[in-house]
Amino acid sequence: MDLSQAERSAWDRRYAHGEYTPRTSPSPFFVQWLPEVARTRPTGTARALDVATGAGRHALHLAEAGYAVDAVDISQVAVGLGEAAALKRGVRVNWLCTDLDEFQPEPGYHLITVFRYRNLALWPLLADALADGGWVLVEHHLRTTADVDGPPNDEFRVAPGELLRAFGSLRVMHYSEQIEVGDRPDTMHAVVRMAACRGGPGW
Repeated sequence: MDLSQAERSAWDRRYAHGEYTPRTSPSPFFVQWLPEVARTRPTGTARALDVATGAGRHALHLAEAGYAVDAVDISQVAVGLGEAAALKRGVRVNWLCTDLDEFQPEPGYHLITVFRYRNLALWPLLADALADGGWVLVEHHLRTTADVDGPPNDEFRVAPGELLRAFGSLRVMHYSEQIEVGDRPDTMHAVVRMAACRGGPGW
């Protein structure tokens, strides 16, 4: 079994056996910035890409907001959960199950969202896939020496300044690195967030 297949099997098991409980509500950061992104949406249907979508909490919200959404993840089980949720909510999403190390995004997206996923090789491809005026929203665990919850391996955390370097071709509208209360009040998280756009922000 190669590394990609092993990773897919691991995530399928986590979703299928309840080892990983997917979040169902969109990130507050996502909710905060979506109206700003919407100000620059082109006439007609704008395209959005949700990377490492999991069970699709952001993809579903984008579809309900009127975007034509591509949602990609390595886990077929997670994608199946997203498909079931989309059917229940009456929205359409183009679900893609693939290895993100081999993923080649098409150009022309007005919005790309990446939440709780790190892939150094993919960052520049995402920047190149944005349409003129397109946006990328990223939120992830940050590397730190503080005692925080989240991935114990730095490989799965974003290094300080990493997003600024990786998306240096874009105009950064928001960037923050901070330690804050986690999903549960007894936990702390180190989090990095970035909102950036290709070209002017449109206002």
